[in-house]
Amino acid sequence: MAGFFAGRTLDGLGRDLRSGAATAPGLLDRALESIDPSLNAFATVDVEGAAAAARTAGEELAAGRDRGPLHGVPVAVKDIIDVAGLPTGMGSAHFAGHVAGRDAACVEALRAAGAVIVGKTTTHEFAYGASGDTAVNGPSRNPHDPSRISGGSSGGSAVAVAAGMVPLAIGTDTGGSVRIPAALCGISGFKPAYGEIPTGGVFPLSTSFDHVGVLAATPADCRTAYRVLGRPAHGGESRLPDGIRVAWIEGTPVAPDVAETVRRLVPGADAVRLDLPELRRIFAAIQDSEACEVHAERVADAPELFQPVTLDRLRRAGETRGWRFVRAARERTRYAAEVADLMRRYEVLASPTVPIVAPEIGRPDCELGPVQPALLSLTCAWNVLGLPALSVPAGTVRGLPAGLQLVTRAGDEDLLFDLAERITA
Repeated sequence: MAGFFAGRTLDGLGRDLRSGAATAPGLLDRALESIDPSLNAFATVDVEGAAAAARTAGEELAAGRDRGPLHGVPVAVKDIIDVAGLPTGMGSAHFAGHVAGRDAACVEALRAAGAVIVGKTTTHEFAYGASGDTAVNGPSRNPHDPSRISGGSSGGSAVAVAAGMVPLAIGTDTGGSVRIPAALCGISGFKPAYGEIPTGGVFPLSTSFDHVGVLAATPADCRTAYRVLGRPAHGGESRLPDGIRVAWIEGTPVAPDVAETVRRLVPGADAVRLDLPELRRIFAAIQDSEACEVHAERVADAPELFQPVTLDRLRRAGETRGWRFVRAARERTRYAAEVADLMRRYEVLASPTVPIVAPEIGRPDCELGPVQPALLSLTCAWNVLGLPALSVPAGTVRGLPAGLQLVTRAGDEDLLFDLAERITA
C-alpha cells in the first residue's frame, strides 16, 4: 500500500500548510505512519527530533514566519550525510555506534529552510555500489517488487519517496547513485553540476566525482529542492525555447524494450554516438583509486568489518596502477572538450537512465552482463564531466519502472527542468 505522500507534490503540501488544511506535526505523523519496515528504506528514524522540528515549523508558520517551500515538509537524508545527534552508519559495521557531532552543509540548508528531518535512509555500504543491496542493515527493497533491488547507492532515499513515506529525500551521486535508484523505483532524481550543492559533512567515496542530489516524485519537486540547496541559488523564469535540440546518446548496450520505451519520450532527438565505455573506464580508474585512499587503513586493519562484496571491490580497486589514474585524468580533460563541443550543437543530451529494469536482489548478472557495471553504464559519464543530469519516469517495462536521463550544461538547469516537465506532463 502506498504511503500518504504518494501523488502529493511539494507545491500542494505547501498550499495545505499555509491554508491550514495541514500542519507540520500532522504531516510528520503521516510520514511516520507511512514507513514500511519491510522495504528497509530507513536506517534510523528520529521520532523525537523530528517532532520538535515539526512543532517549531508549525509555530513559525502560524506566526507568519515563512522559510520557503520546504517549511514544515518531512525530508529523509541518506546515511552517509551527517545529521547532528543521529547515527551516520554508512551501511557498514565499521561505523556502528558512530553519532554525528554536527550537521552536513546540505542539512544545515534544510534546517534553515524549515524542513523536518524524519531520519536517515539506507545506503549501499560506504555508497560503493549501484545496486543498494549491500549494507550491514540489509538491502533497501524496490516498492514495485520487494524481491528486486532499489538501485543505489541512495536506495533508501528512493524507496522512501517512491513508497510515499516522504515527499523529498537527499542522496549522493558519485556515478549515478541518485539517478539509478530514482529510475528503478519510478521517481525523479537530480544530480546538479559538480560542487553546486556543498559536500561538507558527507562521507567521501571519490572526491573527484561526489555530488549531493535530490529525489522526489516529479521534476518540479526536484527543482524546488535544488533551489533551496544549490550554491548559488538558481531561479529565474522558465525559458524553454521552441525547437530545442536534443541528442539521443548511443554507444553502450541497452535492453531493447527499455530503449524503445524511453525513446518514445524524445521522438525527435538526433542519434549521436559517444564513447560511453571509455568514459566508464576513466570513471573506474579515478573512482577506484580515490576509494582505496579513503579506505586503505580500514582494509588493512579491520577487513572483517566490511561486507564481503565491498571488501572484494576495494581489494580489486587496490590493483589499479598509478599510470591508469594519470592517463584517466588526462583523458577526462579531452572528453570534457569533446562533449562541450557536442553541447554547442545540442541543448540537451538524452538516454535511458539505466539500460535494464531492476534485477532481483543478490543477482550478479543481467541480460547485459554483470549487474554493477550495467547499472552505471549510462550515468557515470556525467559525474566524470560534472554536468547536471536529471532522471525522470519513462513508463514501465515488464511491469517495472524505467527512467529517461536528461543532461545539459552547467547553468542551464532550468532548461533541463522545463523540458522534463513538458515531457512528463
